[in-house]
Amino acid sequence: MRGVRYLDHHATTPVDPSVVAAMLPFLTEHFGNPGSPHAYGWAAEEAVEIARERVAALLGASPREVVFTSGATEANDLAIRGVLTAYAARGRHVISAPTEHKAVRDLLRHLSDAGACEVTWLPVDGGGRVTAEAVEAALRPDTVLVTLMHANNEVGTLHPIAAIGAVCKAAGVLLHTDGAQAVGKIPVAVDALQVDLLSLSAHKLYGPKGVGALYVRRRHPQVRLTPQLIGGGQERGRRAGTLPVHQIVGLGAAAALAQGDLADEASRLAALRDRLQAGLLAQVPGLRVNGDVAHRLPHNLNVSVPGVPGDALLTSLRGLALSTGSACAAGDRAPSHVLRAMGLSDALAHASLRFGLGRGTTEDDIDAAIAEVTAAAAALRAETGWLAPASQPGVSC
Repeated sequence: MRGVRYLDHHATTPVDPSVVAAMLPFLTEHFGNPGSPHAYGWAAEEAVEIARERVAALLGASPREVVFTSGATEANDLAIRGVLTAYAARGRHVISAPTEHKAVRDLLRHLSDAGACEVTWLPVDGGGRVTAEAVEAALRPDTVLVTLMHANNEVGTLHPIAAIGAVCKAAGVLLHTDGAQAVGKIPVAVDALQVDLLSLSAHKLYGPKGVGALYVRRRHPQVRLTPQLIGGGQERGRRAGTLPVHQIVGLGAAAALAQGDLADEASRLAALRDRLQAGLLAQVPGLRVNGDVAHRLPHNLNVSVPGVPGDALLTSLRGLALSTGSACAAGDRAPSHVLRAMGLSDALAHASLRFGLGRGTTEDDIDAAIAEVTAAAAALRAETGWLAPASQPGVSC
């Protein structure tokens, strides 16, 4: 929207123009069903397989290990339900954390309430991390799955997935990670991370909404999944349904684009993030930076502004497109479950802002954001009469 600076790239990203250009022919000219035994179908099938190769390359995986889904939510569901059903004879114990995205957290609660699994929720530290040692201590003989997100969608904290993967592999337990916020933003190599399943979504990396993928390890071990959609046997029987070729092509194009500029873009965004953080800490007394500042996404900044009503703070920032947490919880007026799990009070959790920087973000955007947040915080604090403690110019976790 004209005049509003978009700083909510965790929620979604604009589709890159080159991705749109790659998709368009498959809406009109190459419209065939990839399952059809003729030239139109073969052209569509070839496009799907090229996209599969591109997604696999971004993950350091084999194309045969990539299953296309409608997005990360479905990929999470397929991974968790699919494992619990396929390995039911081994056990039904799952290990996770309360800071997971609602797509995982709510699913596990639903399955637990239905008696389909038993969940151990590992506490996180003040930065939002779970340690490999905590995972190892929680393992039981009937543990079949550990599911922990690679990067948190609110505070950007990175779990030590590689170390957790080593623990899981040694114990013969499968590891799933929701990689929706990490893939395309930081290097993600499934073998180095030692993950068995990984979920991703195209619209988080400048691709179209409505398509994603699940990485499913084929060797050491070969992961078995019970399909949750039954029908035409697509995706080697793991996910039924006619493939949306244009969306899959878009995901493939976005994956290739991300792989090409991953390091440079991460460095650029980290510098902008640091500029934003330093400016806010200098200008907004008492401001708190949330999350583990040593282990986080390069484009994320989450802060709490004490002394202001949370809803009033967000609505007063008319020139900025921001959120206070997950877009999937936008209608939920409860304080962020992520920040509460990290030990923040309800007041601080409500008075939080999540900045998600992206390809279009500039230094002008950052400086404008600093100025607008500073002015809004000062005005709201004047109304509430809040005064910063003399010893708290600003804090960073």
